[in-house]
Amino acid sequence: MSGLGFNKIAGATLATLLVIFGLGELTNIIFKYEPPAKQGYAVAVAADASDAGPAVEAPIDWGTELPKADIAAGQAFVARCQSCHSFAQGGGVITGPDLYGVVGRKPGTFPGMAYSAGMLAFGAKQPVWDYAHLSDFLTNPQNYIDGTKMTFCCVKQRQDRINVIAYLHSLGSTLPIPAPNPVAAAPAASSAPAASGAPAASGAPASGAPAAATAAGSAAAAPAKK
Repeated sequence: MSGLGFNKIAGATLATLLVIFGLGELTNIIFKYEPPAKQGYAVAVAADASDAGPAVEAPIDWGTELPKADIAAGQAFVARCQSCHSFAQGGGVITGPDLYGVVGRKPGTFPGMAYSAGMLAFGAKQPVWDYAHLSDFLTNPQNYIDGTKMTFCCVKQRQDRINVIAYLHSLGSTLPIPAPNPVAAAPAASSAPAASGAPAASGAPASGAPAAATAAGSAAAAPAKK
């Protein structure tokens, strides 16, 4: 091959390489790529109705609910509490106090029971365990009375609490069932929150309670250390 032919081939090859390199650089300049600071894709998620928080429970009209409660269901529910509580008259203290006659009993007064300071302070203000306060306590014992020795979580379902308290009322209680008052419970359901998470002051029934014992309730399956 002559020197002239070789030079032509070399020149063509060099020109081709320059064009390829130049196109690559030009593409980088026009379409500059910058990796995202955070990998992944943003996905829009519709707000869930449950994000609004727990629904406010309507106050319980004890005069209406207790007479129709399922006492047998309440007795079956508290079977899980028998490792800590007796439900028999004269049963005495196990881990917690005997719950025979607890409805209408002054809180923190069962003989032989070493109550927490929180329960004693509550008993100093509250004359008796009425339906409203029992329901609020059983909703979440440790939130309702700070420092209580009652470690069982709660009776979350409204009807379970009504049944449990109806069963406790059948165990020697002399506390009268209040007259039905559905009108008082209905407005309170839309305006006032259920249990406040703190004991009511001066022994007054919880807000929204009819007469002797109304309140928003939620409870703990195990009747508490009262």
